[in-house]
Amino acid sequence: MTGAHVVVVDDEEDLRDPVADYLRAEGLSVSTAADGAALDAIMRERPVDVVILDVNMPGEDGFSIARRLRAAGPVGIVMLTAKRDAVDRIVGIELGADDYLTKPFELRELLARVRGLLRRLGSAPAPAASLGREVRVGRCLLNLDARKLFGPDGVEVPTSAMEFDLLEVFAARPNRVLSRDRILELAHHRDEEPFERSVDMRIARLRRKVEVDPAKPQAIKTVRGLGYVFVPGAAPA
Repeated sequence: MTGAHVVVVDDEEDLRDPVADYLRAEGLSVSTAADGAALDAIMRERPVDVVILDVNMPGEDGFSIARRLRAAGPVGIVMLTAKRDAVDRIVGIELGADDYLTKPFELRELLARVRGLLRRLGSAPAPAASLGREVRVGRCLLNLDARKLFGPDGVEVPTSAMEFDLLEVFAARPNRVLSRDRILELAHHRDEEPFERSVDMRIARLRRKVEVDPAKPQAIKTVRGLGYVFVPGAAPA
């Protein structure tokens, strides 16, 4: 559950930011969005496990967004409303919402609802809802479509073009030993970096970014005398 990605979608910054800060303090990776378009942009970069979704927003409302989310893949939806009547709740559940809270609400109660959804989703075989392809590399997530690397807190980890190329080479060839020459060839930088040692240095830098313990790499391992191998699915910190 630690590191699960939650998005808080609400046009009211005074509600959105305190909710996000509280959930982060409880160990969740949290993004915020003011509307459906911002949520879509987030989902193109990272899979989303749970969306906390305000019903009443200008433009596209929460009901419409919930309907679209159901087509994106397994995702928990907690809808928020200022109304106390049952109509919104019934409509939201019919559109696929998993849970419902009326404003104002206790943050501890919201956390309990989110954790319950994550436990249920964690037992499902399908991946979280996403609009982009992702690969876990050590404690990080590599988004191949956005060409970005994200840490366990959801914050982007800066990478150079060559570092991303190396990660992309490994991600496309899991559990295969690659020699330094082959890595340079696949990364298309052989003319620029003709020395094998350049691969070692870049992989050392990558390990500092993606490994739980760079001194004992589990994601990008050295195969003595042969090269390197990427082992997918290494447990995050």
